[in-house]
Amino acid sequence: MDAFTPQPRPCWIAGRPEQGTGAITVSHPYDGTEVASVAVPGPDQVERAVAAAAAVSREFRRTPAHVRAKALLHVSQTLAERAEEIAETITAENGKPLKWANIEVQRAVNTFRFAAEEARRFTGDLQRLDTDANGEGRLAVVRRVPRGPVLAVAPFNFPLNLVAHKVAPALAVGAPVIVKPASATPLSALLLGEILAEADLPEGAFSVLPVRGADMKTLVTDERLPVISFTGSTSVGWSLTDSAPRKHVLMELGSNSAAIVFPDWADLDWAASRIATFGNYQAGQSCIAVQRVLVHRAVAEEFVPLLVEKVRGLKTGDPHDPEVEVGPLIDEDNARRVEEWVAEAVSGGATLHVGGGRRGTSIEPAVLTDVPADARLWHQEVFGPVLAVSMVSSVEEAFEQANATEYGLQAGVFTRDVRVAFEAAAELEVGGVIIGDVPSYRADQMPYGGVKGSGTGREGVRSAMEDFTEERTMVLTGISL
Repeated sequence: MDAFTPQPRPCWIAGRPEQGTGAITVSHPYDGTEVASVAVPGPDQVERAVAAAAAVSREFRRTPAHVRAKALLHVSQTLAERAEEIAETITAENGKPLKWANIEVQRAVNTFRFAAEEARRFTGDLQRLDTDANGEGRLAVVRRVPRGPVLAVAPFNFPLNLVAHKVAPALAVGAPVIVKPASATPLSALLLGEILAEADLPEGAFSVLPVRGADMKTLVTDERLPVISFTGSTSVGWSLTDSAPRKHVLMELGSNSAAIVFPDWADLDWAASRIATFGNYQAGQSCIAVQRVLVHRAVAEEFVPLLVEKVRGLKTGDPHDPEVEVGPLIDEDNARRVEEWVAEAVSGGATLHVGGGRRGTSIEPAVLTDVPADARLWHQEVFGPVLAVSMVSSVEEAFEQANATEYGLQAGVFTRDVRVAFEAAAELEVGGVIIGDVPSYRADQMPYGGVKGSGTGREGVRSAMEDFTEERTMVLTGISL
């Protein structure tokens, strides 16, 4: 692909495009070329965006469901129509291989479609109260009402769909939303702002603010934004809760996902292929990327060479090549960090079977065995294309090792034994267990989240709609049921 022609991109203030008081340069992670210049709003613009969201909040929550559904469906359809352009934008700002960027766009299309559908059926509940004699003739109507405007703080690794995971549910319930995209990857969110501006939403229903520093702190602490939805690093996530202790803060944080291979799983080649692909598919920069592989000793001798072979066969390089599966990391600092963690593990006694070398922002996908338990590569989130393999002798040992991390997002378990499957669901300290596969995608229409250090919120359209709202109850009297 030819380099993007650098041009200023406006931010979105209460649904309108504006130039800012400053600018940030977006650079391509693969080769460092300038992709675009993005307007950074000043304090006055930030204030107008927040004031507009607060002013429209009551009006917007009373908007008929069909109006919100129509707007969301428009976004879904427009994303589909502009899919090629948007995928190229994701790859240019993020370095994600084009094949995965195309999938991200399709997921965002689905996310807005799911939200349009849910907007029409998100109705609350009825509860009869005559289960007790004192409640005869009474009926409770339980409604879900937006808590208020949402501050949506998005990460760099899914610059479109993880914005969609916050914006679509907020608009579906009638909550204004202010998006703070990652500074490295604001272009996809700004494109989404352009599409939202066509959707006939009330003024103030959305803003996209690529702010930094003091203006970011202002948004976090502003009482007119009672809900914060954050996806990103664990340290930043917990700092937000410290900065806004009285707010409803929802976080999807780090992970250190494990894949467990038991001896009853017959197709080891397929398991190795899935683990290799989804441990590395976005240079490992996904919270659900497999990082630790726990393989039963009965099949380890056969499985480990298969895994090394599959990882060695992954095509790396220019992310605009549609055949490339592993592109660069977001920047050179992160690439150096991953390189250092691999070297640290090797110096501690680990064996490096393939990969680990660095060229600029790119790391060769790596497989290591015998990684020390105290190595950062084993117990922290590497967020890079690295697989650490350990051998286990039993189901109990596998689950114990899988749980030996401060994170608890997802795990994959390769077994055909239904008893082991249910045991995994009971014992693994994670938000989701995938039987017969790896954590490979977010199910955008279902609950998604973790336990322990992986956060407190649930991504997924319906779950986020519930998180962005609160129950309010009306009791009718004199009702004959």
